[in-house]
Amino acid sequence: MKALKVVLGLVLLAAAFLGGFGYGRWYGPREAKGLHQAEKPHGYHCPMHPNFRSDKPGECGICGMRLVPDEADSAAPKGAGEDLASMPAGTIHVSAEKQQLIGVRYGVAEEAAGSHSFRAVGKVAIDETRQARVQSKTEGWIDEVFVNFTGKLVVKGQPLLTLYSPELLASQHEYLLALKSREILKNSTLAGTGAQGESLINAARKRLELWDLTAEQIAGIEKSRLPVTNITLHAPISGYVMTRNAFPKQRVMPDTELYSIVDLSRVWIMADVFENEMSMIREGMGATLTLSYAGGRKIAARVNYIQPQVDPMTRTLKVRLEAENSGLLLKPDMFVDVDFTVSSPRRVSVPADAVLDAGLRKTVFVDRGDGYLEPRAVETGDRIGNRIEILKGLAAGEKVVTSGNFLIDSESQMRSPGTSAAAHDHGQGGKQ
Repeated sequence: MKALKVVLGLVLLAAAFLGGFGYGRWYGPREAKGLHQAEKPHGYHCPMHPNFRSDKPGECGICGMRLVPDEADSAAPKGAGEDLASMPAGTIHVSAEKQQLIGVRYGVAEEAAGSHSFRAVGKVAIDETRQARVQSKTEGWIDEVFVNFTGKLVVKGQPLLTLYSPELLASQHEYLLALKSREILKNSTLAGTGAQGESLINAARKRLELWDLTAEQIAGIEKSRLPVTNITLHAPISGYVMTRNAFPKQRVMPDTELYSIVDLSRVWIMADVFENEMSMIREGMGATLTLSYAGGRKIAARVNYIQPQVDPMTRTLKVRLEAENSGLLLKPDMFVDVDFTVSSPRRVSVPADAVLDAGLRKTVFVDRGDGYLEPRAVETGDRIGNRIEILKGLAAGEKVVTSGNFLIDSESQMRSPGTSAAAHDHGQGGKQ
């Protein structure tokens, strides 16, 4: 009886073993196969064009990039469906491992006042209000030239040349005759004779003044009672001779420019400012000139005029500055660097890389915590260095994606409502 129980136990044990082995052989592969099929990606998509889909690996028919599988960790984690449902459309979940893989980095929206500096290229120009041209008001011939080369520094009132003019000589004779007539008629008993004599003298003197004779020259003629054959022309301002067209024995006409003299103690600088920085420029604001050839010497300047038109070729605006030019360090047509510093009020800004600019729409991805990333439309303002002003859509302190946001945007668009139909169409194209 005891032996029978032992044999029966061994038989039951063997039957259990055989049953378990058979179940594993029959159902095990099916369950493993089903598990494998459940974990297998449902399809493939292009990272650059998320609407292009295919059920097989391959290349994108739009850009040629290799298709990537639809990974489960791009969606929300298990049990987080209700969280995603309460978040804005397009919000996705990206695991920490995947963020590390695609190189996701973050920045913070900051509200602060500060200053923005930018540089422009400037070209030294002549101050047009400090330029004079020397011309004769009458026809004549140059007798002697005192300033005989271009670039010479002259002082106001310095003799430039002597000129013989028949018309000017005749006017001097008229003045001398008027003086002589006044002396002859001063003892006349005729009424009004003296007044007429003074009138003739004043008219003759006025003509000499219109010929640019100085008061000293006219006084000399009156004192010597002799006409001056050659009249001297003097420098009207102090400065450098930029052009010279005066030579001995040369015939000149009233429209002949004999000299061009420029005062270079103060000069203009014409700076080219790009369109995106035009709004920061104001008349009267200061700037700093940097001279590359003088050991980086810096000179203070100030904006005194802004041209009203933009260059259609370079898309820049001409801004005119003025600067003192002691020591003649700034020479016409020389290039200098112009540094502008603009103070900015308190405003919210983010790193420039955080903004995805699609033309009509600008988007940033806001970190909602636990791997949730929300696409948010924003309105941008000025660019301040490597940051962009945010006018609407973000608050100070919010955390935004600054690197890897392009791939995140592709994933967000692929999973946003309304893209399934387009994705299906692209998928059909991918299958072909």
